Amino acid sequence: MKYFPADVRNRKVVEFMELKQGNLSVAEYAAKFESLCAFSPHYNTVEAEYVKCVKFESGLRPDIKQPIGFSEIRDFPTLVNKSRICDEDGRAKSNYYKAVNDKK
Repeated sequence: MKYFPADVRNRKVVEFMELKQGNLSVAEYAAKFESLCAFSPHYNTVEAEYVKCVKFESGLRPDIKQPIGFSEIRDFPTLVNKSRICDEDGRAKSNYYKAVNDKK
């Protein structure tokens, strides 16, 4: 990893700790999560996979976090993938209902 001054690295760590999905798609959230996670090396060990998953999950929007949370997925790539599918399903569903209502 490139060298970052301590103040920049500390800001990135804080940003990572406070990261939430908000209006981002799961793919965008995951990309941002991964890039900021690089500044918190203790999250990037095999032992930390569980904690990393919990952290990612806690930042998801409630509509995605709820169905995903029941699965207790503790493999990071799987968690991201299932969250992304859930996100896309949700968007497809809301677009469908919007289209149905617009026809009325």
